[in-house]
Amino acid sequence: MKNKQISDSDFLLLWEKYHSASRVSEATGITVRHVFRLRKEIERKMGVNLRSDTNIPSQRENFFYRNHMARSDLTLTSGTIFVASDCHYHPGVESTAHLAFVKLIKKYKPEIVVMNGDVFDGATVSRYPRTGFDPQLPPTVKEELEAVTDRLHEIEKVSGNARRIWTIGNHDMRYEGKLAQNAPEYEGVQGFALRDHFPSWTHCLSLMVNKNIMIKHRYHGGIHATYSNTLKAGVSIVTGHLHRLQATIWSDYTGSRFGVDTGTLAEIDGDHMGYGEDNPKNHASGFAVLTVKDQLLLYPEFCYVVDGKAYFRGAEV
Repeated sequence: MKNKQISDSDFLLLWEKYHSASRVSEATGITVRHVFRLRKEIERKMGVNLRSDTNIPSQRENFFYRNHMARSDLTLTSGTIFVASDCHYHPGVESTAHLAFVKLIKKYKPEIVVMNGDVFDGATVSRYPRTGFDPQLPPTVKEELEAVTDRLHEIEKVSGNARRIWTIGNHDMRYEGKLAQNAPEYEGVQGFALRDHFPSWTHCLSLMVNKNIMIKHRYHGGIHATYSNTLKAGVSIVTGHLHRLQATIWSDYTGSRFGVDTGTLAEIDGDHMGYGEDNPKNHASGFAVLTVKDQLLLYPEFCYVVDGKAYFRGAEV
């Protein structure tokens, strides 16, 4: 018997409703075997992880995924979200903050892990030109992809059943941006999109949790960015991009909310900062730990790197 046709979007909606191949089969008339095949194809094509009833957390989340350049929505009743940003992973470099991120994920077993943009640096496809005949050339795209693969694999190994999200940063966009501008004829070819290389992560532009916590790479800039972000967003908003590490609380008649900057997972004087011309940097290395209770964000916590050591809740990691 010939299987019925179903669009990717319809399949995603059904899977998020049932989390079961047999139940999707019953709802569509498609054989269970073909449902498994469609599930695998969509996971590969869209870079998503479609969990079944046997491997989703006991506190079930509702998750809606559109595509890698749109917002995703997630409901989390209670749990922990680890958010790191601006990794700028380079070959052979494991930063203090990255090592602490891996250790604390293994220890605290968060429900969600978010890489909040600029995981990939894109040094050779940067808008910044070479400044001279420096014999120390920046890493190639291939070398950077291998470094990102290694570092993310370390996170994947300890994150268990946590939902893994990668929100796109401006550096991440350089990968596809360079190809789209110079080789648009190759659109859709496997490997020409950054997400093709990292199928264990859900790729999206932004993540809205419980309709009151927005996680995205960037919004406002300047020294008052976290204040401006939450004031204008109307919800708690978690960003990176500025390489700071701070939280601003804002209260009004609707209650209290937070503007959070998740710092940088890289060393603040790493090779990726060469274009800064050795100017002083108002940056901090570390990451944020968010605790959600009854769908509300509690006061954000940070793991902070100082003098080459990472500290969380007053203790060295």
